[in-house]
Amino acid sequence: MTRARNLTVPNVITVARIATIPVIVWLLTTGDIGMRVVAVIIFAVAAGTDWVDGFIARRFNQVSPLGRMLDPIADKLLVGLVLTALAWDGSLSALDLVPVMAILFREFFIPGLREFLGNAQVVLPVSRLAKWKTTIQLVAIIVIFLEGILPNLRLASDVILWLAGAITVWTGIQYFAASWPHLSGEEK
Repeated sequence: MTRARNLTVPNVITVARIATIPVIVWLLTTGDIGMRVVAVIIFAVAAGTDWVDGFIARRFNQVSPLGRMLDPIADKLLVGLVLTALAWDGSLSALDLVPVMAILFREFFIPGLREFLGNAQVVLPVSRLAKWKTTIQLVAIIVIFLEGILPNLRLASDVILWLAGAITVWTGIQYFAASWPHLSGEEK
Protein backbone atom coordinates (compact mmCIF):
# COMPACT_ATOMS: atom_id res chain seq x y z
CA MET A 1 0.00 0.00 0.00
CA THR A 2 2.75 2.50 0.94
CA ARG A 3 4.74 1.70 -2.18
CA ALA A 4 1.72 2.31 -4.42
CA ARG A 5 0.96 5.55 -2.60
CA ASN A 6 4.52 6.76 -3.24
CA LEU A 7 4.57 5.65 -6.88
CA THR A 8 2.59 8.66 -8.05
CA VAL A 9 3.05 10.62 -11.26
CA PRO A 10 4.32 13.70 -9.36
CA ASN A 11 6.90 11.62 -7.47
CA VAL A 12 8.08 9.94 -10.69
CA ILE A 13 8.44 13.38 -12.30
CA THR A 14 10.43 14.64 -9.30
CA VAL A 15 12.76 11.62 -9.38
CA ALA A 16 13.20 12.14 -13.13
CA ARG A 17 14.16 15.78 -12.45
CA ILE A 18 16.85 14.58 -10.06
CA ALA A 19 18.04 11.98 -12.60
CA THR A 20 18.57 14.67 -15.25
CA ILE A 21 21.13 16.54 -13.13
CA PRO A 22 24.18 14.33 -13.88
CA VAL A 23 23.25 14.36 -17.57
CA ILE A 24 22.99 18.17 -17.63
CA VAL A 25 26.30 18.56 -15.77
CA TRP A 26 28.08 16.09 -18.06
CA LEU A 27 26.74 17.76 -21.22
CA LEU A 28 27.75 21.18 -19.92
CA THR A 29 31.24 20.13 -18.95
CA THR A 30 32.06 18.60 -22.35
CA GLY A 31 32.79 22.12 -23.57
CA ASP A 32 30.95 21.42 -26.83
CA ILE A 33 28.47 24.14 -27.91
CA GLY A 34 26.06 21.55 -29.32
CA MET A 35 26.09 19.65 -26.04
CA ARG A 36 25.48 22.95 -24.21
CA VAL A 37 22.36 23.47 -26.33
CA VAL A 38 21.13 20.00 -25.40
CA ALA A 39 21.98 20.66 -21.74
CA VAL A 40 19.97 23.89 -21.64
CA ILE A 41 16.99 22.18 -23.27
CA ILE A 42 17.09 19.35 -20.72
CA PHE A 43 17.57 21.86 -17.91
CA ALA A 44 14.59 23.95 -19.08
CA VAL A 45 12.39 20.85 -19.24
CA ALA A 46 13.60 19.72 -15.79
CA ALA A 47 12.97 23.22 -14.40
CA GLY A 48 9.45 23.18 -15.85
CA THR A 49 8.67 19.90 -14.13
CA ASP A 50 8.93 21.71 -10.79
CA TRP A 51 5.61 23.37 -11.57
CA VAL A 52 4.12 20.33 -13.34
CA ASP A 53 4.63 17.86 -10.49
CA GLY A 54 3.12 20.27 -7.96
CA PHE A 55 0.13 20.99 -10.19
CA ILE A 56 -0.56 17.29 -10.78
CA ALA A 57 -0.13 16.47 -7.09
CA ARG A 58 -2.64 19.14 -6.02
CA ARG A 59 -5.09 18.71 -8.91
CA PHE A 60 -5.35 14.92 -8.65
CA ASN A 61 -4.88 14.67 -4.89
CA GLN A 62 -1.53 12.89 -5.22
CA VAL A 63 0.27 14.86 -2.53
CA SER A 64 2.43 12.51 -0.48
CA PRO A 65 4.97 12.80 2.34
CA LEU A 66 7.63 11.47 -0.04
CA GLY A 67 6.77 14.14 -2.60
CA ARG A 68 6.77 16.91 0.02
CA MET A 69 10.26 15.78 1.01
CA LEU A 70 11.68 15.11 -2.48
CA ASP A 71 10.41 18.17 -4.36
CA PRO A 72 12.42 20.84 -2.50
CA ILE A 73 15.47 18.57 -2.48
CA ALA A 74 15.17 18.17 -6.26
CA ASP A 75 15.01 21.95 -6.66
CA LYS A 76 18.06 22.53 -4.48
CA LEU A 77 20.07 19.80 -6.19
CA LEU A 78 19.17 21.10 -9.65
CA VAL A 79 20.07 24.69 -8.79
CA GLY A 80 23.12 23.95 -6.66
CA LEU A 81 24.81 21.33 -8.80
CA VAL A 82 24.20 23.14 -12.08
CA LEU A 83 25.47 26.44 -10.64
CA THR A 84 28.56 24.56 -9.44
CA ALA A 85 29.08 23.11 -12.94
CA LEU A 86 28.62 26.57 -14.49
CA ALA A 87 31.27 27.94 -12.12
CA TRP A 88 33.58 25.03 -12.91
CA ASP A 89 33.30 25.45 -16.69
CA GLY A 90 34.03 29.20 -16.54
CA SER A 91 30.51 30.40 -17.37
CA LEU A 92 30.53 32.54 -14.23
CA SER A 93 32.87 35.43 -13.52
CA ALA A 94 34.47 35.93 -10.12
CA LEU A 95 31.86 38.62 -9.39
CA ASP A 96 29.04 36.21 -10.36
CA LEU A 97 30.22 33.95 -7.55
CA VAL A 98 28.90 36.46 -4.98
CA PRO A 99 25.20 35.79 -5.71
CA VAL A 100 25.99 32.11 -6.39
CA MET A 101 27.53 31.73 -2.91
CA ALA A 102 24.55 33.57 -1.40
CA ILE A 103 22.18 31.21 -3.19
CA LEU A 104 24.10 28.11 -2.12
CA PHE A 105 24.42 29.34 1.48
CA ARG A 106 20.69 29.97 1.78
CA GLU A 107 19.79 26.69 0.06
CA PHE A 108 21.77 24.77 2.70
CA PHE A 109 21.04 26.98 5.71
CA ILE A 110 17.24 27.22 5.54
CA PRO A 111 16.60 23.46 5.18
CA GLY A 112 18.92 22.91 8.15
CA LEU A 113 16.97 25.54 10.08
CA ARG A 114 13.69 23.85 9.11
CA GLU A 115 15.01 20.48 10.23
CA PHE A 116 16.12 21.90 13.56
CA LEU A 117 12.79 23.65 14.13
CA GLY A 118 10.89 20.56 12.99
CA ASN A 119 12.37 18.70 15.95
CA ALA A 120 10.78 21.41 18.10
CA GLN A 121 7.43 21.00 16.28
CA VAL A 122 7.80 24.41 14.58
CA VAL A 123 6.88 24.70 10.90
CA LEU A 124 8.15 27.47 8.63
CA PRO A 125 5.72 27.52 5.70
CA VAL A 126 7.08 28.24 2.23
CA SER A 127 6.32 31.83 1.31
CA ARG A 128 5.07 32.96 -2.07
CA LEU A 129 8.29 34.96 -2.54
CA ALA A 130 10.33 31.81 -1.85
CA LYS A 131 8.46 30.06 -4.66
CA TRP A 132 9.27 32.98 -6.96
CA LYS A 133 12.87 32.78 -5.77
CA THR A 134 13.19 29.28 -7.16
CA THR A 135 11.65 30.34 -10.47
CA ILE A 136 14.01 33.31 -10.81
CA GLN A 137 16.99 31.10 -9.95
CA LEU A 138 15.97 28.64 -12.69
CA VAL A 139 15.50 31.45 -15.22
CA ALA A 140 18.90 32.91 -14.28
CA ILE A 141 20.55 29.55 -14.89
CA ILE A 142 18.85 29.21 -18.28
CA VAL A 143 20.08 32.66 -19.31
CA ILE A 144 23.61 31.82 -18.09
CA PHE A 145 23.49 28.65 -20.20
CA LEU A 146 22.32 30.69 -23.19
CA GLU A 147 25.05 33.28 -22.62
CA GLY A 148 27.54 30.53 -23.47
CA ILE A 149 25.79 30.26 -26.85
CA LEU A 150 24.83 33.93 -27.33
CA PRO A 151 27.44 36.15 -25.60
CA ASN A 152 25.19 39.24 -26.05
CA LEU A 153 23.18 37.96 -23.07
CA ARG A 154 25.97 38.79 -20.59
CA LEU A 155 24.24 41.82 -19.05
CA ALA A 156 20.88 40.04 -18.87
CA SER A 157 22.40 36.98 -17.21
CA ASP A 158 24.24 39.16 -14.67
CA VAL A 159 21.12 41.17 -13.81
CA ILE A 160 18.91 38.09 -13.42
CA LEU A 161 21.55 36.21 -11.41
CA TRP A 162 22.02 39.15 -9.03
CA LEU A 163 18.23 39.54 -8.73
CA ALA A 164 17.98 35.82 -7.90
CA GLY A 165 20.75 36.24 -5.33
CA ALA A 166 19.06 39.25 -3.73
CA ILE A 167 15.66 37.55 -3.50
CA THR A 168 17.34 34.41 -2.16
CA VAL A 169 19.06 36.41 0.60
CA TRP A 170 15.85 38.30 1.40
CA THR A 171 13.79 35.11 1.77
CA GLY A 172 16.56 33.63 3.92
CA ILE A 173 16.42 36.68 6.18
CA GLN A 174 12.63 36.39 6.40
CA TYR A 175 12.81 32.72 7.42
CA PHE A 176 15.57 33.42 9.93
CA ALA A 177 13.61 36.32 11.45
CA ALA A 178 10.47 34.16 11.70
CA SER A 179 12.46 31.42 13.43
CA TRP A 180 14.40 33.70 15.78
CA PRO A 181 11.92 33.51 18.68
CA HIS A 182 12.26 29.70 18.63
CA LEU A 183 16.04 29.83 18.36
CA SER A 184 16.51 32.44 21.09
CA GLY A 185 14.08 30.83 23.53
CA GLU A 186 11.80 33.87 23.38
CA GLU A 187 8.79 32.08 21.85
CA LYS A 188 5.52 32.46 23.70
